Formats: sequence, C-alpha cells, structure tokens
Amino acid sequence: MKELARHLMVDFVQMEQFCQEPLVFAEGENIYLTDIDGRRYIDGLSGVFVVNTGHRNQAVIDAMVAQLNTLAFAPPLQSTNVQALKLGGLLDEITPAQYSTFKFASGGSEATEAAIKFARQYHAQTGHPRKYKIISCWGGYHGGTLGALSAGGLPARKQAFEPFLPGFVHVHPPDLRACPLGLAAGMCQIACARQFEQAILAEGSDTVAAIILEPVLMAAGVLVPPPGYLQTVREVCDRYNVLLIFDEIITGFGRLGTMFGCERFGVWPDLICCGKGMSSGYAPLAATILSERVASAFWGEEGRQFVAGHTYAGNPLACAAGYANIRYMLEEGVVEHGRALGEYLGRQLDALRAASPAVTEIRGLGMLYGVFLDAPASSGVGRKVQRAAQDNGLVIRGGPNFVVLAPPLIMTPAQADELVERLELSIQQVMGAPVAA
Repeated sequence: MKELARHLMVDFVQMEQFCQEPLVFAEGENIYLTDIDGRRYIDGLSGVFVVNTGHRNQAVIDAMVAQLNTLAFAPPLQSTNVQALKLGGLLDEITPAQYSTFKFASGGSEATEAAIKFARQYHAQTGHPRKYKIISCWGGYHGGTLGALSAGGLPARKQAFEPFLPGFVHVHPPDLRACPLGLAAGMCQIACARQFEQAILAEGSDTVAAIILEPVLMAAGVLVPPPGYLQTVREVCDRYNVLLIFDEIITGFGRLGTMFGCERFGVWPDLICCGKGMSSGYAPLAATILSERVASAFWGEEGRQFVAGHTYAGNPLACAAGYANIRYMLEEGVVEHGRALGEYLGRQLDALRAASPAVTEIRGLGMLYGVFLDAPASSGVGRKVQRAAQDNGLVIRGGPNFVVLAPPLIMTPAQADELVERLELSIQQVMGAPVAA
C-alpha cells in the first residue's frame, strides 16, 4: 500500500517527503483511526472538522446501505429525489423561519461558490445589477475553487494561482494580537467590524453585493470575534443593501456547541454555507441555505432560476447519509453533549496552559480550539508539534505557531483527558519546556 502512495497527490503535502513514510489509514471507530500497520490514533481533528458523530456510526451506515439498494443516483437537471426532499424538510425544521430554501452541493467550496453566485444574481434580479463585489477577511478561508479562493485571504493558499477574479475586497480580521492600528481590547469599539462600512463606501455601496465571513476564523488562528462584532457587520449590511453570508462549513452542525454557529452569536445571515459535519463524512455533502428574502428573487417567471449546478448535488445516497446523521444528532443529543464536553476540554486545555510555559494562549468555542505556542510564526513550531503528535498517536492540525483541535462531538471526558495528555507530551518533546507536576 505504501508503495502506491507515489501515484497520488495528498492535499497541501510535499509528496516526495510524504512517500518516504506515508500515513495510510485503514479503519476508524468512534474517535479512533487505525493505520495499515495497526497503530491506533485519536482523531483529534474529526478527519478535517468533519466526523462529528464519530467513525463507524451504524445508524448512518444502515441508512446508506438501504439507499444503495434503492437508488444511488437520480437525474439532477430535471428532477429531484425522495432523500433530497427529506433532507430539505429536516433542514427546514432545524433552521429559523426566515430560511426556506436549500441548494445542495458535494463540498464546502461548491457551497461558498454558490453563495457568491446567488448574491450576484440576486442583486441583478432585484434591480441592482452593478452590485457584484464581495468583501471578506484577510486570514479567512472559503474553499479551493477559484471563486472561493478569490474570497479567501490566505496568501499561502492563493499565490500559486494568481491572478484571481476581479471584485473581491479584503479587510483585517478581528485579531487583537495583530491589530493593524495597534489597538487593545476595549479601545477599538470594534473598529475591525467598522472596516466593512469603510470598504463599502470606498468601493461604492452600489457595487458591493455581499460580505462573507466565518463566525470563527479557523485558519487565521481560531479567531473568536469580540462581543458585538458580528452584530455590527449585520447592521452594516442592512444599511447598504449588502447580503451577509456566513461560511459555516466548519462551524455548522454542533462544532461550536449549537447546531449552527449563528445561534451561538445570535446573528443570522442572509445565506449560510454548510457542509463537513452535515454528513459527518459518510458521503460528500454540503448546502447553501437561503433566506426567504434571497430565495424569492429566484421564484417566478422563466429565466429567474439559479443558473448553476453540479452533477452530484442532491445525490440521493449523500442526502440519505445527511438525513440519518442529523437525525442521529437530534435523537442522541449530540450537539448538547458536544457543548458540555467542549467546556470540559476547554478547562483541561486551560490547565495545560497554566502548567506549561510553552503554551501562551487557548482560543476557541465548543469543540474547536487553537493552542498557541511560545514561538514566532516563522518557526513553524505548530507543524513540528503536529508531527510529534502523530508519532504519539494523535491527529491534530499544525499552524505556524499554534495547533488546532476539533475532535468528534461524541468524545467522552476520559478520551478528552487522553487527548490532552498526548498533546502535552508532543509539545514538551518539541519545545523542550518542562511541564509542571
């Protein structure tokens, strides 16, 4: 198996180095992964913020087997299917009344790309054809397709693919550790949120279609916005007839302790992009959720339909997986369990920070945490800790000077303790800093 790795391209990995000692997983169960050599790992990242209900969830597997024996694919251009309708009905039940319509996709990049297209076409069909620009944050990540990358603000993910699409504008994220104005907490009066209004006015309010944001910016370092930030952005959007898009590909379906991250902050956008935990990785599935305000612009006479689609959007097998997964979450109280467990995990990480001089800050909400290390970003220490953690049987994600944890929502307190112990050992091995007894 390891010899076959040279035929593949693994995401964001230098393949010559990877093939020297490839990591190949063969099995998963609960919060654990097992590689082809029989080594067992804690999946401290839920795959990649995906497997919220754990590996080998029999309820989802049984639903998929039943669907495979019924209908695996339906024509997406001129029809829908029973499972897509069931999933749409379930999403209607768990979202507030202002949301009415769901456009399915097979991945998060497709969902955010669709949201950008919806915003532009919406304005064109409501009498504002010049509103096409999209504003987002530096440090944000919205997917790997060209439109989604254009909205993203991570230079390392973008530079190889320049030039990007026109009409994308960026502002600074809500990061007090790197505020371009040098403002401290309490001094700024949410200047980072008011940048959006400044950008709208500078670009011309009649040219701006939407703002797209992650409720918590993961790739920028698990940035949890300060109180009032998202509320201010919502007010700015309403003032200038700009749509607000929340990229909830990571934060949706329980990751922040509520079904959607919007609920955690009490701010509801015009469009929600979701995916990943929607099916817990059992099948490729994502969606763009439209408010009635937006959806109504696509209802009526010929020619007002959304003019984009994908072959596997609304696939019956994927929708069966999503429906079974969400039902399982509701019936088993997975979101509530994840919120309580996330608070426990947060306390354990705070204890690690207090005990270790190598750990400088813990950021996060729910079951999404960033652990910052006492080293400059240029050191790449986060990626070194990621590699050490892998040797210690723990899968995490390494940033420049931090690591990210996002384990399955079904984790137990004992398993959380085991995760923190392996993380502590990995940090100590890399940083050489003793951990207090």
